[in-house]
Order: sequence, then C-alpha cells, then structure tokens
Amino acid sequence: MHEQVQDYYGKTLQGSADLKTDACCTLQAPPQPIKDILKKIHDEVSSHYYGCGLVAPEQLKGLRILDLGSGSGRDAYTLAALVGESGSVVGVDMTDEQLEIANRHLDYHAEAFGYKASNVEFKKGYIEKLDELGLEDNSFDLIVSNCVINLSPDKEAVLKQAYRLLKPGGEMYFSDVYADRRVPQELVNDPVLYGECLSGALYWNDFQNLAKQCGFADPRLVEDRPLGIDNAEVEKRIGHIGFYSATYRLFKIEGLEPACEDYGQAVIYKGTIADQEQNYLLDKHHLIAAGKVFPVCGNTYRMLNESRLQQHFEFIGTWDNHYGIFEGCGSSLPYDEDTGSAPASGGGCC
Repeated sequence: MHEQVQDYYGKTLQGSADLKTDACCTLQAPPQPIKDILKKIHDEVSSHYYGCGLVAPEQLKGLRILDLGSGSGRDAYTLAALVGESGSVVGVDMTDEQLEIANRHLDYHAEAFGYKASNVEFKKGYIEKLDELGLEDNSFDLIVSNCVINLSPDKEAVLKQAYRLLKPGGEMYFSDVYADRRVPQELVNDPVLYGECLSGALYWNDFQNLAKQCGFADPRLVEDRPLGIDNAEVEKRIGHIGFYSATYRLFKIEGLEPACEDYGQAVIYKGTIADQEQNYLLDKHHLIAAGKVFPVCGNTYRMLNESRLQQHFEFIGTWDNHYGIFEGCGSSLPYDEDTGSAPASGGGCC
C-alpha cells in the first residue's frame, strides 16, 4: 500500500489538477491572515498541494509543530509563518518527489517570511513509524495532518505515535476523509480509489473509538462537509458510500471522561484570541461568545484550562458536585448535510 500511494502522489499525479475527485481538495476559503501567507508560498509548492481542510488552529506563536504527510510543504511553510522565528515545524513524508519540492524552497520561504534562517525541517519516513525518526516523547505542542491519515495502512499506529510525541496539554488538529459506513476490502484494495483519499477512509464511529483507545478520550469535531464525486467511473464503484471531509482536534489530557459530565462549571472567554475577538470556536458545538458565562462539561473545562488556551479564559466552578450527563449530549452521526458546520452558541457540550 505504501508503494501504491508513493507512485500515485509521486508519479501518477503531476499536480492537484490531476485529481479525479474533490476528496483531496480544500474548497473553503481560508481566513484573511492565511490568505496573506499563501500568497508568499512558492508556486511549485502550492501546485503540488493535496489537502481537504485547513490545519492552522489558533494561538501558534512559538509552538513546535509536526506535520504528518507534509507533501510538497504548503501547510508546513504556512505554519512556519504562523509560529514565527521562535517556533519550528517538522514535516514528515514518504514520497521522494514531494520531499524534493519541499526541500528546494527552504531558503525561499525563510526570506519571504523575513527570517534569518529556515525554521522548517523535512524528514523522510512513514507516519506509522515515527519512532524511527529520532523524535523525542512529549516534544511537540501541536501535530497536524491534512488528508493523509486515510492513506495510512495502520491508522492505530499513527494515533499512538502522535499521542507519544505530544506534550501534555498539546493537541492533534487534522483534516481527513471519513465514511458513513465501513468500506469493503475490495474497494480498499483499488489503488485509484485509495489514492483519491476515498477507500482508505475510516468509518467515522470506528475512528472515534480508535482515537479513544489511543489515549484521545474525547475527540472533538471542528467542521465537516460532504464530499462530491464528480467522476462517473469513481461514482459507479463507490458512490453508494457517503464520504465527508472533517477536521478534528484531539487533546492529550490524561483522565478525560468518556462522556460529557456536568459539574456545574462554566467559562468566560476574554476575547483575546486574534481574529476571534467576538466569539471563540472550540469545536462544532462550542462557539463561545466573549464576556458571557458559558456552561461547559468537565472535559471542555479541562481542554481549555490545561492547554495553551488557558490564558484566554476565566474559569468558574469546582469538581465538588456532579449533576450527571451534560444536558443535550448523546451519540449520533456527527456529520449533517442539512445543518453543515454551524456551531452551537448557547452554551453546552455534546
């Protein structure tokens, strides 16, 4: 499977225009600060970009970031601009052709960002075997990935390695493709369907359970969209399965509970995160208005209090009283074509 993916992205595809579907495409417009950075990215790097979402969360200044499946380096270089000279980015990819493009433009981007030296490093390796790359435990603030984990034949190993490498309170923030049911093995074995980021996609509930088994007890869906398959041949083979591009954030916080438990706690957002001064979007169900008391479950309280986000919130309540499951919480298909990614703003967890 590794060789098939290497051939598809190193030889078959000569650029993003060669893709047969929009599964490996980012359709939504990025926020203006990201747009300004993307203008500085080298054309060769941008033309070989294959991604399905935006993997640049808030508050990145000074962070050490790992990009899994960094490809030609577009996301890695974008993040390098956001972390500043005091931060750094490590990209890992297994495809020689993509790494050659990424490494060709180290100095170009350092100059474009006004840095004395590049703060980016690219390593050749497999994202399932990060332990072979000399990366230390608990050494990254943030791990990102953009439409790559679905291409991995051992997704459990990827998540376990990510958990090992993250610092306590760090997070994995990534976009990928998910299916509304388990994909039959004969479709998984198809190199085109696999390379197009479709047949390697996990069934969403299998992913959530796998993430929990690997230590990420409370996966949070940030945004999602249904994928279109604008190719008759591909549609005929796999069109009976619903596919979604989705962005998740997984916090490395030990002891998070498997459900949203209510302890009568709340937070107040200070409005101090750049470009989110009025409302802070934690995930699809938590749009937190500045200055307003916002009730949260115990897990959300800890995610905000034990991560780099802590300084931007006031925290109300203790752990002395438990009131059961947070009202409105449950389990259901997380992706909704009717409501899209509109987050809840009234307060609460689910």
